[in-house]
Amino acid sequence: MSEFIIPEIRSNATTLSDRTFPLARAETLKKEFSRLVSHHIGCLDSRARFETEGLYVIGRSGSGKTKEIAEILKRFNASGVTLPDDRHARFAECILNGTISWKDLGRKTIRSIGFPLASSARLTQFEIWERVVTEAKLAGTIGIHFDEAQHIFRKKSDEDRLGILDSFKEMMKSHEWPMIVIFSGVPELEGYLRMEPQLYGLLDRIAFEDIRLPENFETLHEIVGSYAIKAGLEVDPGIMTHDFYERLTAAGAYRWGLVFKLTIGAIGAAKVAGAQQLRIEHFIDKWVSKTQTNRAATPFTHSSFQTMYRKEHPFVEALTG
Repeated sequence: MSEFIIPEIRSNATTLSDRTFPLARAETLKKEFSRLVSHHIGCLDSRARFETEGLYVIGRSGSGKTKEIAEILKRFNASGVTLPDDRHARFAECILNGTISWKDLGRKTIRSIGFPLASSARLTQFEIWERVVTEAKLAGTIGIHFDEAQHIFRKKSDEDRLGILDSFKEMMKSHEWPMIVIFSGVPELEGYLRMEPQLYGLLDRIAFEDIRLPENFETLHEIVGSYAIKAGLEVDPGIMTHDFYERLTAAGAYRWGLVFKLTIGAIGAAKVAGAQQLRIEHFIDKWVSKTQTNRAATPFTHSSFQTMYRKEHPFVEALTG
């Protein structure tokens, strides 16, 4: 056994990292995705020329967008949906950042489809995007998810932003092989997409909202309990209270994705400690490990947790943020 591997943490990650909890928003995402794909495949069946549609999913960082979209696409790619020529349809995924040009965007996109375009390849922007469409058609790729899409628009001129948006629009309106586009990112992404009215008109909006209390108490209770049981732990009655769930929500900055991560981390702390029950102290352990905060000043212990930790700055104390 390597000195750098903690068996309990490794086992916990193996058990829980791929687990998804069925939040109501996941059903909304699946419904909209299924509608888009069904329409798209039907248009391909008709062999008529068409413009496809897309989605943009917005929510604050840590809301869980990436994981839920990735889960939908993984299930779709494994489902065996067939194209008119009996090949299997698939979706690609591409993570964006703010350091790439129009041409780089095309290179990154074509690589996400599976075509190994060398960085040294001397192709114009137009030629690269033509190749994107061609390779997508050959691979049976009917759509692409562009994750963290806001990054590519930041610190660019309006002219550059419009050029990027036009590239996305042309993918969806291609006469040879129109492609569904799914964007995900923080709320500022919506403002960038609105700059190109034709593209924006092809997109449907899904917003991942924050945790709401008291409406979501029961869901929080089910998350903590189901994850603990999956990991082979009982749940201490001391954390099955509204006070604890308010503290957990504040610790996760009211974001579902962060609450999941804190819960998995606390379960890992419990396993390392050899505990049979998941207790508040394990959530404190996780918080202290992440922030190096004094144990008396965590959201799980401090009397002023609701004002001490702000929604806008996860894991940062209000006094120091």
